[in-house]
Amino acid sequence: MIDPFGRKVSYLRVSVTDRCDLRCVYCMAEDMTFLPKAEVLSLEELDRLCGAFIKLGVDRIRLTGGEPLVRKNVISLFRSLGARLGAGGLRELTTTTNGTQLVRMAGDLHDAGVRRINVSLDTLDPGTFAAITRWGKLEPTLDGIFAAKAAGLAVKINAVAMKGVNEDEFDRMIAWCGEHGFDLCLIETMPLGEITGDRNDQYLPLSGVRSRLRQNWTLDDTDYTTGGPARYYTVRETGRRIGFITPLTHNFCESCNRVRVTCTGTLFMCLGQDDAADLRRPLRDETLDAGGLEQAILEAISRKPKGHDFVIDRNRKQPAVARHMSVTGG
Repeated sequence: MIDPFGRKVSYLRVSVTDRCDLRCVYCMAEDMTFLPKAEVLSLEELDRLCGAFIKLGVDRIRLTGGEPLVRKNVISLFRSLGARLGAGGLRELTTTTNGTQLVRMAGDLHDAGVRRINVSLDTLDPGTFAAITRWGKLEPTLDGIFAAKAAGLAVKINAVAMKGVNEDEFDRMIAWCGEHGFDLCLIETMPLGEITGDRNDQYLPLSGVRSRLRQNWTLDDTDYTTGGPARYYTVRETGRRIGFITPLTHNFCESCNRVRVTCTGTLFMCLGQDDAADLRRPLRDETLDAGGLEQAILEAISRKPKGHDFVIDRNRKQPAVARHMSVTGG
């Protein structure tokens, strides 16, 4: 699949649920209204949908949420997709999780073919963790991270950088990740969905963070990539990598190779744009064969925009995109 700007689309992020067992302040409103069950694709439908994308050239799939591991029987989807790993199919199957379910599910993920995961962890301080997640406890996530490591999964820690919240913790997190063999990725907060408070109060430009980190750490350039938007460096003192995802201070759209499908079957060609395609209708239309679904996907890819419209501005009261990150899928 080639978009209008010559970029090959080979990476699919699929949200399996809009639900989550936490309520992180940058991701969700505190009092969320979740989707009716009838609107959410079944695991079998999600599997068929992923199969269509694989047939069209997608070779990397990441299952996301909400929190993907709270979806009942979701391991069956991992197993089905994992069976497609290999020549002519997927190169990689991964997931992003908050870690709370990993103690019981890390082994199953590895058995299904997952070899690396991203875990959202914005702080190592229990009090700050509770404030960011609104009701979460740090210990289950840490236990999950170490269960994943024990199961043979490579772990990357994702941390959303927030001014006045966790900006003093990044040195500690680099050292902790180095000690335990994890990579770290810092992410600028994105203007998605209405939240409690003002995003301007959260926004922390990573250009400044990177400069401050260089006072204590040696960040060596590397061409390492996971297929996502992060720019990586090797931390010489620990031997681990640190990545920076900067949708606001540095637009990463020129090399975008990914699209996102929500748990309702809505395909978003860009995280920062509202244009979308309904894939649930052709998926559920018994009068159409698989070719109808594939044609709908290709038509949508032909509309993939050049870049997003993310901006954080005190004079702009509305988010750039109205839907929450938990609805779109990370």
